Amino acid sequence: MSEDSAGGQARSRVDGAEVVFLHPDPDHNLTGVRLWQDLGIPATDLAFTPVPDGWELRLPRLTAHRVEYLFETRDAGGDTKSVLDPGNPLVVPGPFGEHSVLELPGYTRPPWLAAPAVESRSEPVTVADTTIGRIELLVWSPADAEPGERLPLLVAHDGPELAEYAALDTYAGALVASGTLPRMRLALVGPGERNVWYAADLDYAGALVHRVLPAVRESYACASDVVLAGASLGGLAALHAEWSHPGTFAGLFCQSGSFFTAETDPQESRFSGFAAVTAFVRRVLDAKTPPSTPYVGLTCGSAEENVHNNRVLAARLDSLGVEVAFAESPDAHNFTAWRDVLDPHLTALLLRVWNR
Repeated sequence: MSEDSAGGQARSRVDGAEVVFLHPDPDHNLTGVRLWQDLGIPATDLAFTPVPDGWELRLPRLTAHRVEYLFETRDAGGDTKSVLDPGNPLVVPGPFGEHSVLELPGYTRPPWLAAPAVESRSEPVTVADTTIGRIELLVWSPADAEPGERLPLLVAHDGPELAEYAALDTYAGALVASGTLPRMRLALVGPGERNVWYAADLDYAGALVHRVLPAVRESYACASDVVLAGASLGGLAALHAEWSHPGTFAGLFCQSGSFFTAETDPQESRFSGFAAVTAFVRRVLDAKTPPSTPYVGLTCGSAEENVHNNRVLAARLDSLGVEVAFAESPDAHNFTAWRDVLDPHLTALLLRVWNR
């Protein structure tokens, strides 16, 4: 096994036309190592090969610009566990724990991550006693914004998670500071029972429209053209909320939306909300006219399973006369991928809605 120039330990890396993953095991205490990833690499290609100092996996250069991964190790007793790459210090946090990250040539982090940002504050808002129970959210504003200052509003499903793992609040602060976006507010809606609420649930959509939005407006002056954003199942829930309550949202920004259909997503059939989601998506695909025509921005990773149903949905909305901007990025289904395309794609949508 070759040695990396830093510290003498072999490291996972890009090696010419290949990506090389290395797991040290000089005494060969392990009986197997596999790569966990979400880029759709066939399972038959994920087993490591034993080499003198451990285990090695070589893959053709990936089309994605970065890969989040874990090593799944098996010991002599047959026990398995998932571990970070011990030779790679670069990790990314997430709601399901940390993952190792390998950034490939061509990948760049968004410059706004290091740009000056406006001072801000986040204040909790609780909407109690809805038909689905309590809904918690945080309202982010520039620190000097008075409650009576009428500002545009961006509402985000999984909002606290998008702030923590996809830097949505940092994005807003940086782009407001640069003058790219107007002064604005974010309503970061907590996910609650997300697998139920976000699965095309009419009770959740009603609570969002009739309870959450009025609660925000009761405390803060908001412009009329509200944008609703969400990723994964939260993106599906964003489209469902507007489809169920037409005219509530002037814009929708859906990232890697879970627009499941029985044809494109049979692998999701065990999800408890699969029937509800596919029934709603079928309504959209079969519609003759849309109930409303908000501006819609869709993004999706070109390496993820959801890209197929996102392409289908984008084409159908466009055929119905909905103004749709659809963009694919060379990444997978994760928070960093969603973060990396906020600018320019969310930026363009917000300017399209708020400057009309």
